[in-house]
Amino acid sequence: MTAVTFYVPCDSAALAVGADEVAAAIAAEARQRGLAVSIVRNGSRGLFWLEPLVEVATPAGRVAYGPVAPEDVPALFDAGWQDGGAHALRHGVTEQIPFLALQERLTFRRMGVTDPLSLADYEAHDGWAGLRRASGMTPEAIVNEVTHSGLRGRGGAAFPAGIKWKTVAGATAAQKYVVCNADEGDSGTFSDRMTMEGDPYMLIEGMAIAGLAVGATMGYVYIRSEYPHAVATMREAIRRATAAGFLGDNVCGHGRAFRLEVRKAAGAYVCGEETAMLESIEGKRGVVRAKPPLPALEGLFGQPTVINNVITLATVPVVLARGADFYRHFGVGRSHGTLPFQLAGNVKQGGLVEKAFGLTLRELLYGFGAGTRSGRPVKAVQVGGPLGAYVPESKWDEPLDYEAYAAFGAVVGHGGIVVHDDTADMAALARYAMEFCALESCGKCTPCRIGSTRGVEVIDRITQGQNKAAAPGRSQAAASSLGGEASAAGGKMAQVHLLRDLCDTMLGGSLCAMGGMTPYPVLSALDHYPEDFGIAPPSEKAA
Repeated sequence: MTAVTFYVPCDSAALAVGADEVAAAIAAEARQRGLAVSIVRNGSRGLFWLEPLVEVATPAGRVAYGPVAPEDVPALFDAGWQDGGAHALRHGVTEQIPFLALQERLTFRRMGVTDPLSLADYEAHDGWAGLRRASGMTPEAIVNEVTHSGLRGRGGAAFPAGIKWKTVAGATAAQKYVVCNADEGDSGTFSDRMTMEGDPYMLIEGMAIAGLAVGATMGYVYIRSEYPHAVATMREAIRRATAAGFLGDNVCGHGRAFRLEVRKAAGAYVCGEETAMLESIEGKRGVVRAKPPLPALEGLFGQPTVINNVITLATVPVVLARGADFYRHFGVGRSHGTLPFQLAGNVKQGGLVEKAFGLTLRELLYGFGAGTRSGRPVKAVQVGGPLGAYVPESKWDEPLDYEAYAAFGAVVGHGGIVVHDDTADMAALARYAMEFCALESCGKCTPCRIGSTRGVEVIDRITQGQNKAAAPGRSQAAASSLGGEASAAGGKMAQVHLLRDLCDTMLGGSLCAMGGMTPYPVLSALDHYPEDFGIAPPSEKAA
């Protein structure tokens, strides 16, 4: 009897809603019925509203059922799902589900398709093709290929990857490093976690290519401590890749070395900033370094270091395997390629959407997300993480690319999209941004450390209608530093002006993006939703 293959995700999102229990239920029910089954624990396809999403291999292709609960399993067998039978939970051939069929999956083309730790599975789906090609190229040729592709950092800064690699490659040092920043701490983001849990060899391959390109022989993956499954999967994948000769002293048999290790992060949001991350890897407190010197010249342990985000490095294999011209064909303007956008918050169909730059937020919200989960109108969308701007409906038809968003004071960032319906209090969300910064600041620079604390206080005075010179218990000197005289003279609008001045100081004076970007959500909330602060919008703007 030929065994029927079932695919049940081992991704953290699927596990959180009972994927392990579903897999156990399938095995138990098949035994009871005398049916031969094989259960593959694959990565998630990224259709989170359907998790646990179970796929069944049929002659017509893999057929999807979901969300499947353990108690659904007997009825699904009764309906003949092992042969792709009809059932209320059936969604048809997986690749034909519109949410997936409308995507352009380049980096995520294997996601949910393969067993994450199977070397044979990875190789059968074009794995190692990029590394094998790179191992026969000169370092300069590899760097030129990445540069020509137009690949930019996917961690938020969008700096051209090839330029960074060229700087490290040109530096003279006995030891160089490649560091992957996998400290994915932004709310509403999960593409890094999905990569490490669902296709870890893709990241390993990208880091090995980077090592060959710049002459680095050692790499570190700095993984968020809250991602235990990612840590375990990456460690096992590194062990297997080393045993197979894709890492170690003789990468792909071409005589060049590259070794890789996992470092668990320190649990601080600021360690997502590249220099604070380096401090943490070195065993120190995660505090931002002043620049210059740039990490590309004096990075980890004072040596030249390539630092890239997970998705940047995970994209490198497809660039090398299929060529720079193939990759740069996707996208618009200077934003080449694709980005895995992550739909989260109050959205009906949350999940991962890999699309070329240039689609609009409206397409993501309604074409993929199907509107809000609550059924109420969308009010605001935060793009680019907890320090990204709130984008109003007037901007939902702007193309999602780095330059277009920068032109109206927003950021694409890591591709995180968090949706809020019309019940959201934007003043409370602006206050949260300041409070978040105050809690997570490393404390090294005054604009971030003190500015965020003062920001919370000023927003409280605006929303509570307080016109006092200072909060209870503060001295008159402290009141003056908070703009007490302006508050007493001008009331609420004086506090609004004070908040804008404070944000300007943080924007221009902070040492890193922690303080430098906190004003983005605050100012965008103030500009586009003034009524939530108890401020009437100017009649000219309203018109």
